[in-house]
Amino acid sequence: MDVEQLITYLARALVDHPDQVSLRMSEAEGARLFELKVSAEDVGKVIGRDGRTVNALRTLLNAAAQKSGQKVRLEILDDRRNAASAPAAPDTAQ
Repeated sequence: MDVEQLITYLARALVDHPDQVSLRMSEAEGARLFELKVSAEDVGKVIGRDGRTVNALRTLLNAAAQKSGQKVRLEILDDRRNAASAPAAPDTAQ
């Protein structure tokens, strides 16, 4: 099982909506960057209390990647935070 499959498998096991789990990979700063997106309702489950769950995931991924000489980073994409920080659309109705 490669790192990408491991992330997807673990994330789907943690969430209530496994069909909404998606993973994007890119190269960044000499490491593979994995961006995990889950349902807005499931973000808390993946992050865990005080980030414990996501830190455990990162530890597992680093151990798996180190076996094959890779460096990996895992980020959780949170649409709720992005929506809150995005500027509101101007009201054009007059």
